[in-house]
Amino acid sequence: MTNFSELNISESTLRSVKRMGFEEATPIQEGTIRFAIEGRDVLGQAQTGTGKTAAFGIPLIEKIDPKNPNIQALVIAPTRELAIQVSEELYKIGYDKRVKLLSVYGGQEIGRQIRALKNRPQIIVGTPGRIIDHINRRTLKLEDVQTLVLDEADEMLNMGFIDDINSILENVPSERQTLLFSATMPPAIRKIAETFMRDPEIVKIKAKELTVDNIDQYFVKSAEREKFDILSRLLNVHQPELAIIFGRTKRRVDELAQALSIRGYLAEGIHGDLSQAKRISVLRQFKENKIDILVATDVAARGLDISGVTHVYNFDIPQDPESYVHRIGRTGRAGKSGLAVTFVTPREMGYLRIVEETTKKRMTPLRPPTTDEALEGQQRLAVETLEGLIANNNLGDYRTLAAELLDNHDAVDVVAAALRSLTREPDDTPVTITEERPLPMRRERSSNNRGGGDRGRGNRSFGGGRRDNARSGERRSSSSRREGGRREGGRREGGQGRSRSPRRHEG
Repeated sequence: MTNFSELNISESTLRSVKRMGFEEATPIQEGTIRFAIEGRDVLGQAQTGTGKTAAFGIPLIEKIDPKNPNIQALVIAPTRELAIQVSEELYKIGYDKRVKLLSVYGGQEIGRQIRALKNRPQIIVGTPGRIIDHINRRTLKLEDVQTLVLDEADEMLNMGFIDDINSILENVPSERQTLLFSATMPPAIRKIAETFMRDPEIVKIKAKELTVDNIDQYFVKSAEREKFDILSRLLNVHQPELAIIFGRTKRRVDELAQALSIRGYLAEGIHGDLSQAKRISVLRQFKENKIDILVATDVAARGLDISGVTHVYNFDIPQDPESYVHRIGRTGRAGKSGLAVTFVTPREMGYLRIVEETTKKRMTPLRPPTTDEALEGQQRLAVETLEGLIANNNLGDYRTLAAELLDNHDAVDVVAAALRSLTREPDDTPVTITEERPLPMRRERSSNNRGGGDRGRGNRSFGGGRRDNARSGERRSSSSRREGGRREGGRREGGQGRSRSPRRHEG
């Protein structure tokens, strides 16, 4: 691996990088930094966790003129969490150079951002909807932007930001450096690269092998309205020590967490609308075993360092297989086995097939447990609890009370009563779970599907087409520009006349 000192970086940036604990560059960092420092456009294909932020952050900081008070760089990220994360890392990289930086995103009072913009930041990190808001208000002056970064471009495509991206790109100078990063390269992303980038260098880092061998994977085919009761019964049977339940939208997460609490489970939800303080509090409770179940959206769960998760439940099947692998990878860590259950509505069976093709592992159909089986699971837990108390032999004065009980009651009745008091019997308290529309139907393509068509085959690619429902709740509901808002995939014919002959570099 290459040391950062070999990459033609200034002393001030090198000091910051060393302070951050970086010594050797990752493949995406080495490839991107070499070309970007030369002023080249870069199309980087790499997964999350490969060091992308430093890859574009170091050359971006290098290019900033500290004496120029205008906005010189714009970084666009799909979510406010990622925007905050990127801005924090850029701040550290640019610390010794005294670079001024501001992050702008939805959910934060726009007046505060407008006031902060008057302090003349040199780098803006923001989400597409809020950047568009500022452009429309004329509070964001982008005519001096020299470097534009699109981070997690495929995620922005998934979330319906393609039109916003095109609008933003039209508002920055055509003579600029563009760095685009994406885990996948669907046609719409390639179109952006062809239209708005100049002869980009492609730096492609091979994804790590998907290791899910130590995770038992099941699916439950269920109607939307039946999913929660089945989930409750599964929790009673499985008795997870720590579980994560993934929902597609913020509303879904809130309703699931509340419904689980009503039914007697120790559950909390986490999603993009939570304050940072609340988010930290929920994660601390989960790590300290004060809650048993974390309900989360994909966005909120990204980058979380959580160990000890025994079960993952996909209450909603994700739209892309990489999200599935990311989700179930929360369990089965450090050589331990894990269990993952995915709920699929009949219309979504094609997505299951595509996930299986990606992981190269078939999921086992799981018959939902009956109410009696759920009760049996709770009773079994009560027996284990009672046996554990006996094994600890720390019963003290309780023996005297037990003797009195046995003088007046049958021994079997006493034990049965103790077990019943420890058993959480299945609860049918009414709960509110709003039905979500299923993912768009996938067309079947092959005839060699197993199960006589029970599992719709679906396309092999998740790119392109309408994305009507996925992530529909990862946004602020608004008729105007919005963070995470859904729009139909945008189209742009023609652009700023850039060359279309990228060169490829694979790491």
